[in-house]
Amino acid sequence: MFNKFLNFIKKSTSKNILINSVGNYTNVFFTAFFAFLLVRIMSPSEYGILSVLLGIAYVLANILDFGTTASIYSYLPLLIEKKRNKAFVFLKTVFFFQTILSLIVVLFFLIFFPYFDKIFFKTNVSIFDLYLTTFSAIFFIWQNYIINSLNAVKKFLYSNIILNLSNIIKTLFIFILYKINFVNVGSIIFTFGILGPSIFFLILIFEKYNTIKNVLKAKIEKEEFKFGYTISFFIASQFFNLALRMDLFLLSFFYPQSPQIGYYGLAQKIILTVLASITAITQVLSPNFSKINSKTQAKKEFKNGFLYLLIPAFLFIILYFTPEWIFNLFFTKKYQETIIITKLLGLSFILYVFFNLPYLFILYTAKKIFPILITNIVFFLIITFGCFFLIPKFGVFGPIIVIGFGFFCAFLIALFFALKEYQKLPNN
Repeated sequence: MFNKFLNFIKKSTSKNILINSVGNYTNVFFTAFFAFLLVRIMSPSEYGILSVLLGIAYVLANILDFGTTASIYSYLPLLIEKKRNKAFVFLKTVFFFQTILSLIVVLFFLIFFPYFDKIFFKTNVSIFDLYLTTFSAIFFIWQNYIINSLNAVKKFLYSNIILNLSNIIKTLFIFILYKINFVNVGSIIFTFGILGPSIFFLILIFEKYNTIKNVLKAKIEKEEFKFGYTISFFIASQFFNLALRMDLFLLSFFYPQSPQIGYYGLAQKIILTVLASITAITQVLSPNFSKINSKTQAKKEFKNGFLYLLIPAFLFIILYFTPEWIFNLFFTKKYQETIIITKLLGLSFILYVFFNLPYLFILYTAKKIFPILITNIVFFLIITFGCFFLIPKFGVFGPIIVIGFGFFCAFLIALFFALKEYQKLPNN
């Protein structure tokens, strides 16, 4: 038994997951540290507004991904192994089309964002802060593109080092803002959305100049963008990404500028620290799933994936039993209501952990988007309508019930489609 455990630990997948997990949790440490600082400086209402605006920036970044993440993990691992020059063409083409499409959407959003904020988000911040939020999405997009490209070729250590170097500089900058008494919603959005990614890019350019030069010299071949696969996944993924933010957005709609949003926003940040472990695992598993071509290989990857995903599932359970004094130590009694919200929200996310296995198989092995689309639409409808009807009745606890039920339904649908695709694989 002990030898089996040692062999499991020695696997390259285990090593990569360990590296990526350490890197991701270093990043999570900084995220938690930022929250630790900001909840002591900002009021719950102000922190709630910051959470809503950053949530909008992250949603925009996910929307403007245009499905390129799936394309990168599906095609780049094989290209970098067998057709290196073609990989440079692929990378430049993806970056070019993603940037052009993103800029078009951003220009549209810049025009209508003030109107959206007035009738829906109700943050009541300046137009400068709204524009800053919108431009932050572009920087997040470029940063995500680079991280996904590095991870797809298993450069997990490098991507995490430069990401956390930028975090160190962001931390120093926040201390400077605090010293000059300039910590506000706008300055923090600038720090997270503009300064942080810019530092990330500068480090990358300095360290990977030759690789970047090869990518820039490559041709743009529109067929490498994989329009059918990429745009289909883009449409499907937006339902899921929006669903994960609809709880906070609808809370902002029903309770504008309320401290309750700050409590719930902080709880989301804590949940995201656990989700980082899921991301660390799925980023490593994705290239492996893209190479599956038989039932034997599929069983092996499902077994490995299940064992690795037990870790974040266990973390959610630990979170539920974490003593209150630990929460108070980090976030002060001013955010006392965050404790019960966090614990219950964590339980609602446990099924999401294992939802990733059929999801990875459908997306990267079967390379089918329609099952993902159906699953995500159902999830989006459950979250949106569920929150709309339950938030007025149960307040911040309404979304917790809805999210748990939504993940349960999404898991069953994804599992059904994954088993259907699994049967199509050859035995060996």
